[in-house]
Amino acid sequence: MCALCGVLGGDGHWTDAAPRPGIFTRNTGPVERRRERMARVAGANRILKAYGLSLADWQGASYVLSTATGKSELVDSLAHLWPLAEKLAGRPCDPLDPGLIERLSREAGDG
Repeated sequence: MCALCGVLGGDGHWTDAAPRPGIFTRNTGPVERRRERMARVAGANRILKAYGLSLADWQGASYVLSTATGKSELVDSLAHLWPLAEKLAGRPCDPLDPGLIERLSREAGDG
């Protein structure tokens, strides 16, 4: 399936806030859901920066992952982020790398 068909036909991912009845979420309105999505992008960008990559929201439906030189990939959901990050970076990208977590904690003033 091409990337555009995935965007047009895809349902929400479990990481996205959902306004559906019976689903626990504090983000019931579109503004709150958008704010939460942007917080996820900011968190991912803290990690991706270490690999020379950046993530941007695309129409509230997908994400665009980019290198500093302008290469980019459309990402359907955060579940698809890391394989594409490794492809664009040309090396393994481990968001749970202890050294990376320690450095990010120091930068945030958490330790």
